[in-house]
Amino acid sequence: MCGIFACISNSPKVAENISKIGTELLLLSESRGKQASGIAGISKGRIDVLRSGEKASLFARQPKYLLFLKEFQQKSLSSDFCTLLGHTRLATNGRETVSTNNQPVVTEKTIGLHNGMVVNEKELWKKYSSLQQHFTVDTELILQLVEYFVAKGGTFEQAIAKSFYEIKGAASVIIMHSDFPMLIAATNTGSLYCAQNNLFTVWASERYYIEQVSQKFQLELSSISQLSAGNALALNFKTQKLRQFILKKMAHSNITNHKYQDFFSISVQDLIPTFFHSKEFFCNTLSVLQTHTPNLDAIKKLRRCTRCILPITMPMITFDSAGVCNYCLGSKKISYQGKHKLEQLVQPIRKVGRADCIVALSGGRDSSFGLHYAKTVLKLNPIAYTYDWGMVTDIARRNQYRLTAELGVEHIIVSADINQKREFIKKNVEAWLAKPNLAMIPLFMAGDKQAEYYCEQVRKRTGIDLIIYCRGNELEDERFKFGYYGIFNGTPGGVLHNLSLSGKLQMATYFGLEYLRNLRYFNSSLFDTAGAYFSAYLMQHAFIYLWHYIPWKETEIITTLKKLYGWETPKDTIATWRIDDGTPPFYNYIYYQVQGFTEHDALRSNQVRQGVITRAKALELAAQENQPRYEALKWYFDSIQLNGHKALSVIDAMQKRY
Repeated sequence: MCGIFACISNSPKVAENISKIGTELLLLSESRGKQASGIAGISKGRIDVLRSGEKASLFARQPKYLLFLKEFQQKSLSSDFCTLLGHTRLATNGRETVSTNNQPVVTEKTIGLHNGMVVNEKELWKKYSSLQQHFTVDTELILQLVEYFVAKGGTFEQAIAKSFYEIKGAASVIIMHSDFPMLIAATNTGSLYCAQNNLFTVWASERYYIEQVSQKFQLELSSISQLSAGNALALNFKTQKLRQFILKKMAHSNITNHKYQDFFSISVQDLIPTFFHSKEFFCNTLSVLQTHTPNLDAIKKLRRCTRCILPITMPMITFDSAGVCNYCLGSKKISYQGKHKLEQLVQPIRKVGRADCIVALSGGRDSSFGLHYAKTVLKLNPIAYTYDWGMVTDIARRNQYRLTAELGVEHIIVSADINQKREFIKKNVEAWLAKPNLAMIPLFMAGDKQAEYYCEQVRKRTGIDLIIYCRGNELEDERFKFGYYGIFNGTPGGVLHNLSLSGKLQMATYFGLEYLRNLRYFNSSLFDTAGAYFSAYLMQHAFIYLWHYIPWKETEIITTLKKLYGWETPKDTIATWRIDDGTPPFYNYIYYQVQGFTEHDALRSNQVRQGVITRAKALELAAQENQPRYEALKWYFDSIQLNGHKALSVIDAMQKRY
């Protein structure tokens, strides 16, 4: 999810204020995307666009940016109205190193800002074969559809509505067509807010952004209103009047053969950072990665528990005389607080027409079902929250957009500095490869732990107290990862925060000693890792964990998501667990190659103990789920710019535990 905004006035005297407000909105919007940014100034019958493949805080300091604003202000003095709109990008479709993929996106007659993702893009380019695709960013498709429907004789409003009728996925847009003296904002998720006074109209992706500029510049704006899902606002530049219309209703209205004329010309400049020209990108070869294979013959011979499927290489495992492991002997039936208790908990906070809870959404199966459950079963009005730390997979993003669009749910995303995060991951992986140690593998995932810190920030910004985290599933435990530190259960109740104080100290001590043994861990990622530990283990949280209340039923979850939302799964595995993150294919390759089992074996063993599946079925599923995911490995290595062949060669050469 990107950040979009617009500031409009029919008084050219306030152009300087618009520049300041627009810059502030640009900087605030950076939290939603740090991979590119851009602005457009509209005045005197002309649209000027400036784009850059860098984050907003750097972009706004560039001399070209400052010159752009100065010229915009001068042009506005002799114009009937002036508008500044902008975008901060979290790249999905289209690499940000290609300037035409960055926003505002410009086609022959349209200019647009898009927050979201079109998931049926390929099908629509094929359906409307007369349209010519020039860029790889999906926003172009929306703009070309708008042009297409206008050319068929429709009004601008009809063209927007008919375009939304065609697309699938999440979309919040601000669009202009050069033949119409208006700006249209539309959304199918509700991720757009609007406020006005007698001089300004302000649109932004989040209520918080408008609140901040209103306070900073003392704008005395009207009450901030959310543009609800399935609606659009058309703003007439000259009168500053807003007209709201329903997308679905307008999409089915008859074409009016509207006559139009040119109102604007469009000019584009691209500011390309020098590092785009100097940086060489490493691309792994799939066929080379596929030469690395686990030792399946040896793994099949591993001694396993006669009741579950955990092998002898499981940390802290013991077997009785019948061959049953201590994990099975100590297991208890999982108890749930019950749906009724959950209903009682949320009933007092339900708010009609207003957001009343935050649901953490990764795009994986648990959180996707959790958003569905909160909206359709609990009848809450959730805001979906996502922290993108650089390893969110394309499938996860598409699934996020499918659900938020279908449910009409506002989506707040907090984006890390993706390039920086990936550099941190690379440095820690390189340090690990120098002295491989299975216990240190969780360090690869340290970067995602700040999700809970930023969730608390979203709580403060929105004023919403109820946060639903779709964790607490005790079947998905990670005991073997903590066993290397001598901790028998590192996630009591399926939650990291529940680790005892002594356990937290034990874990921290282990990591500290390993850092001293391998000084390469002392790199630029150190402070980020410390922040991760603080967020995961030291911060206080008051989350509701969905799976503490209702049973986790895998088949029901997957069936519901696929049937209702077209939820997507990878083509290179039957597994549906952790498909929202790019790291598991790598660490599971390590675990499988070195210890002969992965987290999939742990999950399936827990299901056997709870009587959900048979041992034979668990063995069958784990064998399939543990197969290396080479395409996913390539994505991971390419993303962090690491030579995957060399990395896997080190892992293949490690001493096996069997």
